[in-house]
Amino acid sequence: MQDLTEGVARFQRDVFPAKAELFAHLATHHTPHTLFIGCSDARVVPELITGTEPGDLFVIRTAGNLVPAYTPEADGVAASIEYAVAALGVKDIVVCGHSACGAMTALAQGHDLSGAPAVAAWLRHADASRARTAAAGDVDALVRQNVLAQLANLATHPSVARALAEGGTTLHGWVYDIPTGRVEDLAAAIPALAA
Repeated sequence: MQDLTEGVARFQRDVFPAKAELFAHLATHHTPHTLFIGCSDARVVPELITGTEPGDLFVIRTAGNLVPAYTPEADGVAASIEYAVAALGVKDIVVCGHSACGAMTALAQGHDLSGAPAVAAWLRHADASRARTAAAGDVDALVRQNVLAQLANLATHPSVARALAEGGTTLHGWVYDIPTGRVEDLAAAIPALAA
């Protein structure tokens, strides 16, 4: 906790004053251009990877960067997606997977999740990803297929479907490689979503 407290002090002393004008603007304006859906993994920091400023990204982080297909029941992920698209009018939506993803590793390698029943239930949102992955145990292939499957799930959300139909929003699938910092754009595979 000491590190966090010291970090807050550094933010207030060094970062905030240097960006005071930006924060004053953000106090009354919330207009992010991109919805970034990434993994909860602490090694994946969307603003750092993309070099963006506060206010640029509307970020949703879930274990395995999973996006449940739309259902009418109350759901925090669905509500956040709807708000970003319908209320904030984001122009781009990125679903970003990453190397060495713990969720995808657990699925690819068949880890026993009986001690984590909520995690096991959540990871069922990756069933289509597993079905699309030809080689069992191939974590990298599963990470890529998972990004594509989550983009397909994202398109089932009415706000997203409407924005896509109107041409106001574009979907992007990325895979971030932690040890190299490389970001792979899966754009060529995205048209396969309609298949």
